[in-house]
Amino acid sequence: MSARHQRDDGLFAAAGRRRAALLAPLAERMRPRTLDEFADPAGLLAAGSPLRQEIDQGRLSSLLLWGPPGCGKTTLARLLAGATEHELVSISAVSTGVAALREALAAAEERLGATGRPTLLFVDEIHRFHKGQQDALLHEAEDGRVVLVGATTENPSFHVNSALLSRCRLVRLPGLDEAAARQLVERALCEADSGASVSSLEWPAESWASLIDHASGDGRRLLNVLERALGLAADAGRKLPTPADIAAAAGERSLAHDKGGDAHFDLLSALHKSLRGSDPDAAAYYVQRLLVAGEDPRVIARRLVRMASEDVGLADPRALSCALDALRTVEFLGLPEGDAALVQAAIYLALAPKSDAVYKASLAAREAVEQRGTLPVPAALRNAPDALAKSLGHGQGYVNPHGVEGTVSGVEHLPDALAGTVFYRPSPRGAERELARRLEEFRRRRQARTGDRPDVGPAHADTPG
Repeated sequence: MSARHQRDDGLFAAAGRRRAALLAPLAERMRPRTLDEFADPAGLLAAGSPLRQEIDQGRLSSLLLWGPPGCGKTTLARLLAGATEHELVSISAVSTGVAALREALAAAEERLGATGRPTLLFVDEIHRFHKGQQDALLHEAEDGRVVLVGATTENPSFHVNSALLSRCRLVRLPGLDEAAARQLVERALCEADSGASVSSLEWPAESWASLIDHASGDGRRLLNVLERALGLAADAGRKLPTPADIAAAAGERSLAHDKGGDAHFDLLSALHKSLRGSDPDAAAYYVQRLLVAGEDPRVIARRLVRMASEDVGLADPRALSCALDALRTVEFLGLPEGDAALVQAAIYLALAPKSDAVYKASLAAREAVEQRGTLPVPAALRNAPDALAKSLGHGQGYVNPHGVEGTVSGVEHLPDALAGTVFYRPSPRGAERELARRLEEFRRRRQARTGDRPDVGPAHADTPG
């Protein structure tokens, strides 16, 4: 092949690469090329930060990058490899098995021995690795043959085994705030041949607010919506996208919600705390937030039933019935008809008087059982269905309260080792005010009748149960 043909082929290849680059989505074209271009609302790369100090010194320890989608985990891994002159090897935990993982680690060791260049092994969605795959990374991450950088959207404490956690530094990346989003949009409009000759600062406030709202802290989504909105505006002969353009570009809103992940439990936790905090507006919001995200309505109803006992309890005994009614309603009607019943129950629980006395009594009773084991039931309370049981003393000394004035006897019902223990301490709120008064009276009568054993007849004493 002649030199001219070689030169022409090189020009065509270069032109093809430029054309492919222009066809790439805006989010891909706008990946930061330097550390200074990285959107960094948490200041992870700020001068003097621990991570920046490692980079400036040309060394890097293994990291776990934890953050929501579109916060820059993959981009940061690429930038770290370039800034510290590591060979970047990227794998996905979704599609990589143990054999392929071991091949990548072996190649990294061979590269280090042959060229002296260390490897940064980037594992996307590392929480998807099972324990065996995570264990395969332990030795290399510990002895420094590779720098492991794992990315996860889930809480590493729950999804990464403790041995691997101890070998990595956890770095939390937040979603983009408005300042970081504006910086990213400004750079996109100035550098990415977007076709707009204006900056985001010139946009109407409502258009900018709509863009930020639809992005929901996700930088990738921010740029994808921006690119489509600019195209819609240009097709209509407008230089600036309107809120309608942005809404059309964003499409149907999809809420981030993994039914087995952190978002699921964060939303349920927010609902629980809103009810406990007597905030009916927040309670209604989180019920609908869960439903719109696709949560099973029975999961929400079951949580409401739990909260009715845990946070309202006997301060309003109707709360449990209200929550159970909501559960039966959604099982009978389904969605969308049943959503109002869930909101109704949530608002009722939020406005009900609060008491955790039942919950504390439950915990205290369980603790007593677990700590003291199988304490013998007092003889007076044991079942006496036959002559043998009676000869062993079962039921002897039992006093049926129906035969006692005030229906309270002096019989001790707890095992001897726990006699006098108090588990339930009613609050002074709601219906528990009356229960507290009643309980105090019962305890006073029981104390006064200790040792009192009126004859109530064998039919009462021998009743099973």
